[in-house]
Amino acid sequence: MHWFANPTRFLRLARVVLPVAAALGLICFAAGLYDALVLSPIDYQQKDSVRIMYIHVPAAWLALGVYTGIALMSAVALVWRHPLADLGAKAAAPLGAGFAAICLATGSIWGLPTWGTWWVWDARLTSMLILFFLYLGYLALWQAYDDPERAARAAGILAIVGAVNVPIVKFSVDWWNTLHQPASVFTLSGPKIDPSMLRPLLLMTGGYVCFFLVVLILRMRAEIAARRVRALRLARVEG
Repeated sequence: MHWFANPTRFLRLARVVLPVAAALGLICFAAGLYDALVLSPIDYQQKDSVRIMYIHVPAAWLALGVYTGIALMSAVALVWRHPLADLGAKAAAPLGAGFAAICLATGSIWGLPTWGTWWVWDARLTSMLILFFLYLGYLALWQAYDDPERAARAAGILAIVGAVNVPIVKFSVDWWNTLHQPASVFTLSGPKIDPSMLRPLLLMTGGYVCFFLVVLILRMRAEIAARRVRALRLARVEG
């Protein structure tokens, strides 16, 4: 873990990962969209509206995964003072908030023809909305302090405390009676979705993940450069 604490070493690794992730992302998105819109069959009940799944579900997975990563990086930063952990969490937060917003928006669009309403206050939808607000709160705390260390500490504590909502989002359909369908991909008995629909879903998820990695690396590069500029300015003032 401490091997990545050196920004120069991280940037060297990022130069290798960035073009690979960008190329894989383009391939996954192109193949996934063609498979989802052309090859994938329609659902016998939901008809063509089921294709929203290929945008909605990966966004939901990434929203949960990114927040979990932010909470873990915040814990690492608070306990071990890892110099890049807070930076990585800060860089990932807007992306996770974007995934959560996409999940909520596409879920509402999907819900209208499926449930007959844009929104219901069931456990899955409400807990996902809370996750979106946690992202916004995390971002707001970073902007609320002039001192980056105090901002990182406050935002990190919120991220760690808010992580309790992640399993609630995941298992809400199992714990409570909701309109949202239960898990159909990650189950103990294996995927319950037909391979013709599972394939484009996984391709789109791969595209989402690669997109996240590309933008995360670019944002972390910008954050490292900004911190270096700030350090040089402070050194000049002190000198």
